[in-house]
Amino acid sequence: MGVLYNPRFLCNFARQLHTASTTPASSRSGNFHLCKLFLQNYENVAPPFGFNSLGEIVYRRTYSRLKSNGEGEQWWETVERVVNGTYNMQKRWLDSQDLAWDPSRAQSSAQAMYERIFNMKFLPPGRGLWAMGSSLTEERGIFSALNNCAFVSTETMWDKGSSGREPSPPSRPFTFLMDAAMLGVGVGFDTKGASVAAANAYILTGPSGSNPVVTYTIPDSREGWVKSVGLLIDSYLEKNMGVQVSIFTGVSPHLLPCRNQSHRSYFFHNKLLTHVLRNSPQLSATLQKFNYGLIRPKGERIKGFGGLSSGPQALLNLHQKIRETLERNVGRPLTVTSIVDLMNLIGKCVISGNVRRTAEIAFGDPTDEEYVDLKNYEVNPQRREYGWTSNNSVFATLGMDYSKIVERVTKNGEPGFAWLENAQQYSRMIDQPLHLFSATCRFQDNKDHRAKGGNPCLEQTLEPYELCCLVETFPLNHTTLNDYLETLEYAFLYAKTVTLGTTHWHESNAVMLRNRRIGCSISGIAQFVSQRGLHTLKEWCESGYQHIQKIDRDLSEWLCIPRSIKTTTIKPSGTVSLLAGATPGMHYPESRYCIRRVRLSEHSDLIEPLRAAGYKIERDVVGSGTYVVEIPIDHGEGVRGLEQVSVWEQLSLAAFLQKYWSDNQVSCTVTFDPKTEGSQVEHALNYFQYQLKGISFLPRLPHGAYAQMPFEAITEEQYNSMISSITHHASLPAAPLKIDLSRIKSRDKSDPDSERYCDSASCVVGPVSRI
Repeated sequence: MGVLYNPRFLCNFARQLHTASTTPASSRSGNFHLCKLFLQNYENVAPPFGFNSLGEIVYRRTYSRLKSNGEGEQWWETVERVVNGTYNMQKRWLDSQDLAWDPSRAQSSAQAMYERIFNMKFLPPGRGLWAMGSSLTEERGIFSALNNCAFVSTETMWDKGSSGREPSPPSRPFTFLMDAAMLGVGVGFDTKGASVAAANAYILTGPSGSNPVVTYTIPDSREGWVKSVGLLIDSYLEKNMGVQVSIFTGVSPHLLPCRNQSHRSYFFHNKLLTHVLRNSPQLSATLQKFNYGLIRPKGERIKGFGGLSSGPQALLNLHQKIRETLERNVGRPLTVTSIVDLMNLIGKCVISGNVRRTAEIAFGDPTDEEYVDLKNYEVNPQRREYGWTSNNSVFATLGMDYSKIVERVTKNGEPGFAWLENAQQYSRMIDQPLHLFSATCRFQDNKDHRAKGGNPCLEQTLEPYELCCLVETFPLNHTTLNDYLETLEYAFLYAKTVTLGTTHWHESNAVMLRNRRIGCSISGIAQFVSQRGLHTLKEWCESGYQHIQKIDRDLSEWLCIPRSIKTTTIKPSGTVSLLAGATPGMHYPESRYCIRRVRLSEHSDLIEPLRAAGYKIERDVVGSGTYVVEIPIDHGEGVRGLEQVSVWEQLSLAAFLQKYWSDNQVSCTVTFDPKTEGSQVEHALNYFQYQLKGISFLPRLPHGAYAQMPFEAITEEQYNSMISSITHHASLPAAPLKIDLSRIKSRDKSDPDSERYCDSASCVVGPVSRI
């Protein structure tokens, strides 16, 4: 259908804003709204949801928010909310800085953005589709909910002071992760705090019966839960920050009130030292207790973020597990195991408390046997109940011996590999300096020299406490390169606008307002390569990347903010790509034809219309109160399944995208057959360590490894048989099915649960990964 605007390059629009006739900030008021006459053109247009009805099912389950009249949003209304929210963020920023704002140009630009989101040429991340323009941003100002992911380092947890503000307690990395997770932000973390504690002999203290008791009444809020965890952890950690233990052979332990000594301190855990710690008033911990009476009962609705309350039990269990974990450390420094345990236990609480799903990634030293054995449940059987809450990776070094780590990878797919050296030194792996020493050298721009890690799906390089905003484009939904370049303008405008919002974490603001990091991503790559070829993808990547740099320059000048430190990425995607009918990120599907299983609450209004249309629906064999619907999928002509794509080709495609598109990172999970390809993984890493910033591997499961797998490969004949049993009015099996979901009005009087962080099944982990 036609659109009501004259196409123009956004970068030209941004430049023209400086000279446009505008209304002074002092005399303009009110919020931005898309023109109602414009919106009427879309009210009755069928959205181009992908993969038969799968895209629409996922949208209604995940992103259709509850309106004030009790009805769920339609797609055109969700896009309206998102676009209005985006332009209101711009307007508020320009007003606050007394900068130019042209209402007519904003209306034209917003209509162009609306058309490209509606037709799924690009989509905000799941976080944005769910939160942008809602009460979370417009009334409560929780702009952190628009960001996908974050990273926090434990290396500085013992330092006093942060960003010139009040001193940060040792619990800060842990409370940051919990706070972020409860807002729907996935978090990566390292284990460096353990080596700092060991080097300085910072030992844990513990409460005894004679210690003063402090009781905290926990408010029924996210902030209350987070504060309670911080108080409990600090009751063990904070007292020891000025204490160092020096142990010499044959000499009893001496407690020295100094923090830095020139000689190396030695320590050991013995009964005498523990006794001294518990019975020294200056050193022993306060006995922290809690009152859970204000926390809402189990089953009540959680406003704003969706879901049902689990009551106080999940938090009470977390407090108990934290005590047990830290009690094991009394008399010695905090260990690598304890750091990861605390983070994982927090993640489990967030899940079991029905507050959010969780996404975590841990980073550790590849030579540290304690760390790499964390998911060896024969060595650490107690970790089985919570170790699954994080994906674990190692900070790989160029030239290292990969053999021992690969042995673990071939068994269970972990750990992954993150080359921090490459992430810090390089943007795209093809970018060249102004003055070349040779025609083949790579430019070490060192833009990310402050970076210390990455996000759970490892598509973004991040500094401590940094968050990032992603946005997803679908080149296959474009017929020409020029059309795609124009889509990139609006996609990047969305993400750049998100950087205008501050968080409630001052450490994060100090980094994010400087870096303005963005991850403009591509999905449907396997389909694009199959239909248009790798060389066309190379041309679009190169042209698109250069165009984004121009857009960033012009938008940054218009908004009077710094240029983004990095701009592009390949995210793994997941539910967002399903909306558009695209394969996720750079990943190939299980097969061209497959069954995609989606889980719905037994109370979902979607179940009956899907059953009436002929879809197979059955009880979830794992989760009570859940149904599973099977949807036949055709990924398109020429698209190969994973069994036809070797380890080497998957790694080559990741390196290709790191070279021609992503200046951040490429999220890639390489699927391999342990029997036929397991022996090649080490050799492949030796070659590709110089071309990648991060990678993970996943041993391929045999078909039917467990019941109701999210994906199941089927034949073309099976696909056609399933399609023929479903009621639809399309003449072709691959065409969208006409399921009457538009009559669904209510959503059990509740908003849907917020998006799963990076909206990818590959980085959201659980005992059994299920969608």
